[in-house]
Amino acid sequence: MNTFRKFAAYYKPYRTVFYLDLICAAVISAVDLLYPQLLRRAANSWFREAPSRILHSLPFLLGGLILLYLIQTLCKYYVTYQGHVMGTWIERDMRKDLFDHYEKLSFSYYDHNNTGQMMSKLVSDLFEISEFAHHGPENLFICTIKIIGSFIFLILINAKLAILLGIVVLCMVFFCLSQNARMQETFMDNRKKIGDINARLQDTLSGIRVVQSFANEDIERNKFSRSNERFVHSRDANYRAMGRFHAGTLLFQGLMYTTILIGGGFLIAAGSMAPEDLAMYALYIGIFISPLQILVEFTEMFQKGLSGFKRFLSVTETSPEIFDAPKARVLTDTMGRISFQDVSFCYQDGEPVLSHVSFDIPAGKSVALVGPSGGGKTTICSLLPRFYDVTGGAVLVDGCDVRTLTLKSLRENIGLVQQEVYLFGGTIRENIAYGKPGASEAEIIEAAEKANIHTFIMELPDGYDTFVGERGARLSGGQKQRISIARVFLKNPPILILDEATSALDNESERHIQQSLEALSKNRTTITIAHRLSTIQNADEIIVIDGQGIAERGTHQALLDTDGVYARYYKMQFT
Repeated sequence: MNTFRKFAAYYKPYRTVFYLDLICAAVISAVDLLYPQLLRRAANSWFREAPSRILHSLPFLLGGLILLYLIQTLCKYYVTYQGHVMGTWIERDMRKDLFDHYEKLSFSYYDHNNTGQMMSKLVSDLFEISEFAHHGPENLFICTIKIIGSFIFLILINAKLAILLGIVVLCMVFFCLSQNARMQETFMDNRKKIGDINARLQDTLSGIRVVQSFANEDIERNKFSRSNERFVHSRDANYRAMGRFHAGTLLFQGLMYTTILIGGGFLIAAGSMAPEDLAMYALYIGIFISPLQILVEFTEMFQKGLSGFKRFLSVTETSPEIFDAPKARVLTDTMGRISFQDVSFCYQDGEPVLSHVSFDIPAGKSVALVGPSGGGKTTICSLLPRFYDVTGGAVLVDGCDVRTLTLKSLRENIGLVQQEVYLFGGTIRENIAYGKPGASEAEIIEAAEKANIHTFIMELPDGYDTFVGERGARLSGGQKQRISIARVFLKNPPILILDEATSALDNESERHIQQSLEALSKNRTTITIAHRLSTIQNADEIIVIDGQGIAERGTHQALLDTDGVYARYYKMQFT
């Protein structure tokens, strides 16, 4: 019931449309129920009068029926059109809520969940929910009115036969309930398996250059084939359950007709029922069974929608691990003084990455982090903008614990340039402007000039309106990196993190990028992670992270004179 209450909450903004939809559904059902009664009255009363009176009444009967069916037609149009639109609105609202929640979830969630599965929940699952949101209440309401209404008329015509029919219906209800659990299980498995296919497809297409460069197309085909076959097996189990369900309900529908025919025959033989009443019974049985068939089909839709909504709730009810404290304050007038005080950190169910790390970075100074891969350098940089929270100690900016600041204001004051540059699908202008939404053309050009990319952009046929392709596929690594640097120039943050920004570039590109980075770092508090020690020799301080803590720290020359870990790294690169 808690799940249904959460689902029903999405109807609240559209109550007027929803209630009108149900009223129209009630009118449609009422007209269907009324016709056999009109036929019964006509056969038993009106059409037994004199021919002149019959002919006189026919125009009124014709006009009344046309009016009824016109009203029913208009109601059917409203239900079909506006009802589907309402379902689309609800789907839109759910998709917005799901996307908004994805935006709030912490890095740890994305560490453990696949992008393809998340896309499946955002697209295919919500389509099933949209269909259920429209047809669910409407079908249930129409069927309830028709079943109850027709059963009342059946009792009024002959109560004994209605009781026999009711026994068959109860048996059918118990059968349907027994099959529902299995159907729900198979539909939930279907959703997971189609999510697996999306995940495999997304993984392969994102890495298609790697796939083709290693000539491993057959391996990827086999991987996709396995996911595809698992989906087929899941659908097989699903259709087997549906087959039992539909076949069983069809059997019970046949038993209803059999009950009416045989039971009616006994009652007519006993003089308890007139033959014309049995004919009327057959009409109402059609009205009675039709909604039962709709309910059988509705059960499939219900299970699909319910399984999709449960997967939707599995995301929206996941609480972000990183969030604003109740009285978090906005970081303003940032100087850029950074302090790590006895910081310890470990990932979920993992070994400690940092243990009791402490260091200070004065405002406007530069610090370089060096050390072996997996030593915790990137983790240190991830703790500053609160991509993760420390498990011990505190990280301070201008004397304020970052956990007491709003995430938006904290991250607005930090610029990040990474080794793996991500460019969004769109133009160069849009990608640079991402650093400052609403930036003027002059500001964008100025940022590009500072990043040494303006001349290259102007040589392109479309200039700043050139499309970069998916993930910047039309640009070289150095060009993408300079666009990302221009993005940070435009953001103009007081704190800068350079996470191996040149390690994937050739020497020529590195030289140009390094010039841009030096210009970017000027008068900013800068943390640099670098494997190429030639890029950090001018840092105000170099900190060697070895294992879970700080092994050495000092200037480039001081560390060489110490002849320790840093000196060993230096000799390995330059000897």
